Amino acid sequence: MLRFFADRRIRIAAAIVAFLLAALPLLLAAFPYGVLKGVIEDRLSERFGRPITIGRMERVDRFGFSPVIALGDVRVPGPAWTGKTDLARVATMRIGFGALSLLKGDLALHDVTITGARLHLIRTADGRENWRGSERRGGAGGGNLAALVVRDSRLVYEDAKQRRSFDLALVSDAARGLRLAGSGMVRGTPVRLAVRTPAISDRRVIPWPFDARLAGEGLSMHATGTMASPLDTDDMTLDVTAEAADLKLIDAIIEAGLFRTQPVVLSAYVRRKPGQWLIDRLDGRIGRSDLSGRLTVDKTGERAKIDGTFTSRQLDFADFSSDEGLARGAAKERAIGPRVVPETKLNLAKIGSTDGRIAFRIARIVSRDGPSSLTAMRGTLTLDRRRLTISPLTIAMRKGRITGDVLVDQRDGAPEPRVRLDLRLVDSSIAALGGGGGSVTGRVDGRALLTGRGSTLREVVGRSDGRIGLVARDGALPAEIAAALGFDAGRALLASHDDRAALRCVVVGFAMRGGTGRSRTFVVDTSQSRLDGSGTITFPSEALAIRLTGAPKQNAILRLPGSATMTGTISEPDIVVPREVKSAGNIFKAIGRAITGRQGPVAADADCGPLAARVLR
Repeated sequence: MLRFFADRRIRIAAAIVAFLLAALPLLLAAFPYGVLKGVIEDRLSERFGRPITIGRMERVDRFGFSPVIALGDVRVPGPAWTGKTDLARVATMRIGFGALSLLKGDLALHDVTITGARLHLIRTADGRENWRGSERRGGAGGGNLAALVVRDSRLVYEDAKQRRSFDLALVSDAARGLRLAGSGMVRGTPVRLAVRTPAISDRRVIPWPFDARLAGEGLSMHATGTMASPLDTDDMTLDVTAEAADLKLIDAIIEAGLFRTQPVVLSAYVRRKPGQWLIDRLDGRIGRSDLSGRLTVDKTGERAKIDGTFTSRQLDFADFSSDEGLARGAAKERAIGPRVVPETKLNLAKIGSTDGRIAFRIARIVSRDGPSSLTAMRGTLTLDRRRLTISPLTIAMRKGRITGDVLVDQRDGAPEPRVRLDLRLVDSSIAALGGGGGSVTGRVDGRALLTGRGSTLREVVGRSDGRIGLVARDGALPAEIAAALGFDAGRALLASHDDRAALRCVVVGFAMRGGTGRSRTFVVDTSQSRLDGSGTITFPSEALAIRLTGAPKQNAILRLPGSATMTGTISEPDIVVPREVKSAGNIFKAIGRAITGRQGPVAADADCGPLAARVLR
């Protein structure tokens, strides 16, 4: 008996389950989805983080597994800081979907019709975006959407951070495809934007082609390509061309953190994969400088990784500044005078979660200001959590080369990075450093080992500790100059312009402290004379304050007593001889000493080898 009742309960339970299983499809086919309006509003509000409202929602078909839902007066408000500006308003929507897909927990849309949509996207100067708060699901594209129809809709975009704005009409249907067109402004430059793709319909086009054009007087960009599926921006390939009055205008579109330049023309072949941008080919010209290479940007991890190789057949560093920037630099140089140390920017504060490696090679360096002493450059940049190294670095000159390493470290979050320079000048010449020609010859080597903080190279050297050394040797100079270095006025006046003296060595070494270098070694040694100096060189002004004393290596014809002072700057030195040295009394004293033979001790040869080794170590 008990078994009978147990079997009966099992049969009843099985019948109930069977009934429910049979009734569930019927329930899905006939379900009045309009009753879910409140639930959907709550779910959307939770997702966007703001109260989403739907004016009306009803099922417009009666029965079936492909229901069609009509929605009216859908409103998505913006965050509180946008005031009364809504993120989106839609007058009417019709959505068709597969009811059975609800059983899988994945809504499969068949077709969507949107009429009277108004989208208003806003980004402020400090980076706030009114569309944030939604769950970002990547570029999944159109999914299984069979048809998208959009009528009488507009997209308004305002971006104070990049100083760009657009007002665009949006339409989509089987006859015209998907179209986005209108006007805008990019950093004060009027532009027109047009995007064309096939319609999203049952006649699927895979891969899905697109064409986007941005045109203005100072900025033009054109991108053509294909997506793996409609609207799938995570999987696409594209060919891009761009022409702009300034690279910063292009950066206002691609947001790569670029800078102002001379006019630019670029082309690239780009592949987009989930979390990756692969620029397989990049060619272009900035001013009269050319550039080619490849670049990979991987954003699949917590930190973006970049890897690239770039080459240039010809490069002028002035092309990487705008006309305004060059004018400011020229005005500053006129105000403070020319400087040897450039004002190259080094600050890494704006580089956030990006690491990587870029190898570069410049075959020829040119300058709009005339012949450049630098002729070529190559190196590798490695960035690791705001620690940038350029190693190895080689800069070729018309004669000789500069080699070494540069370290820019801003990992401590300080407003200015700590910079270490370890550079060697090898096998150059006085003529090469001086821009060519000249009456003084000799091989030149140098060493700079400096550490300091600053946002530019000039600031770093102006606050640096370390040492600087320079050696010239095995050269020649006019005999009159050699005599003058020994304060031998007689031989300086009587020497022929064709007479030459040997330049045994010039050895200069400064110990740097807080941007001021104090001379440890300062010797100019010739076959006729020796000059010794002591004093300071101060950066960033590059001001000289050096006392010079000289002596001939043989009895002078007319030896002037006293000393001279070297002032001015490295670029424009000024030798000042005190009036008393040139006074009539001193001249008569010199004549008297020449007659009596009591002119003072003559100079000995400097020990050039050990002196040079010490300052170049």
